[in-house]
Amino acid sequence: GATVLVHGFTGSSTSWPPELVRALETAGWNPTAIALPGHGAQQDPTGQETFDLETAFSRIGRARAGALERGPLIGYSMGGRVALHYAVRHPDRVSHLVLESASPGLVTEAERETRRLGDAELARRILGEGVESFVERWEALPIFASQRRLTEDARERQRRRRIANDASRMAGALRGLGTGTLPSLWPALAGLDLPILLVVGEEDDKFVAIANRMDTLLPSAHLVVVPDCGHAVHLEAPDVWAACVTDFLDHH
Repeated sequence: GATVLVHGFTGSSTSWPPELVRALETAGWNPTAIALPGHGAQQDPTGQETFDLETAFSRIGRARAGALERGPLIGYSMGGRVALHYAVRHPDRVSHLVLESASPGLVTEAERETRRLGDAELARRILGEGVESFVERWEALPIFASQRRLTEDARERQRRRRIANDASRMAGALRGLGTGTLPSLWPALAGLDLPILLVVGEEDDKFVAIANRMDTLLPSAHLVVVPDCGHAVHLEAPDVWAACVTDFLDHH
């Protein structure tokens, strides 16, 4: 089956660097990138788009040609969270799972409620100030500091892709697929017995800690901490990412 790639919040199906997609193709892994609900071009012609896991899951199924076909699933950040939910729900449809800078969620209802309020505020801000201004603020967050080392050209391409998104749809995605909205998957990790690769950037302290904790709970996980990198390893070190991922897919 196809290897399905799921981008992060504010991204799109074109967020994956071309050299990374080519490396997966060359290795015979047949990559197909999907757009999360609320991102990229509107996929429902009636305009009745839903921003939830079911919508995301149906896109993963469609990308595989047959919903029951097994294949690798790769997700970054918000896309990693969605991919993990899919694997927990449909372990028989996932041959390998690659999670880049992804979290199983927040443990307590109080934490989730706090996060929901924060994300609701963020959603209001997107609607109030428009995509361009929001993206500027988003890119200035400390979690993305290491991306300032990217070439001007790479940063500009990413920025153009982000501001092509629609404000109300992006706000919908934040409300429907946010960390505070989705249930915690920490209790499900011990029962998820399929080959899983956890990829994090060494400078992304928060997600290095999360990945280490996930690594101890998952029965067959492999953890790779990529040096000189922050949250978006696929963007900051695409060659290292491609080498790690193809090696994992080839040997597990």
